Amino acid sequence: MPIDAAKAIAAEPRSAEISWGHKDIQLYHLGLGAGVPATDPDELRYTLESRLHVLPSFATVAGAGMGVVGGLSAPGIDVDLAAVLHGGQTITLHRPIPVKGRATSTSRVAAVYDKGKAAILVLRSEAADEDGPLWTSDAQIFVRGEGGFGGERGPSVRVEQPEREPDKTVERAVREDQALLYRLSGDWNPLHADPEFAGLAGFDRPILHGLCSYGMTLKAVVDTLLDGNVTRVRSYSTRFAGVVFPGETLRIRMWQQDSSKVQVSVTAAERDDAPVLADTVVETS
Repeated sequence: MPIDAAKAIAAEPRSAEISWGHKDIQLYHLGLGAGVPATDPDELRYTLESRLHVLPSFATVAGAGMGVVGGLSAPGIDVDLAAVLHGGQTITLHRPIPVKGRATSTSRVAAVYDKGKAAILVLRSEAADEDGPLWTSDAQIFVRGEGGFGGERGPSVRVEQPEREPDKTVERAVREDQALLYRLSGDWNPLHADPEFAGLAGFDRPILHGLCSYGMTLKAVVDTLLDGNVTRVRSYSTRFAGVVFPGETLRIRMWQQDSSKVQVSVTAAERDDAPVLADTVVETS
């Protein structure tokens, strides 16, 4: 069997030294569509090195880390990339991410769940520098055809969408070339660039990275409800409910639940509001 759950979980954590600077952060922000309009003072916080702040979702790509593809090479894991989808993502910030940094990233397979027709891998990465912990990142990876091994089904966390109208709704266009630019931050899965590979995975064309829509959504929340203050984000979690194709438009609905919680729903506007991100919560200070 390609996945040996016991071996994967028992494997020693892998540690690597990672580093990043302003160019890595600027490239990541540009991959999320930042910089439009180019001279907007609010956008310059994402693109101009002298004013730069760091969107917390940068934690998912900092130093390339273990990453989704890297995590699939862990002991006990041997799967076909064409069967892999990113099922969900959570980041917890222990303090703001600096514009320039060097840290130790420790990564492991934290759990393997059996969903019957698929397996769910939880890949956990923790980063710390000389001043202490920076962030914890959990990626939930959905692997089609690898379930049925008799393991635990794992938790089923669903967040009920509020019945009232959202407090804010914004739309964010996804450029035709956005997946090509975003993948330069370290996710080289050909699913997002190669039409032939996308076809093997069942798509008629390459799809946008789930983590790109994830970052675009957090940026929209920060800019719309948090006064542009990235340091207010404490944690951010989502379930990837559907795909996005380059050239589409994200419709992002936000509910301010209380002073420390924003709930979000993201859909594809052109496809009759097809779900993109669900069970999405931003915890704030």
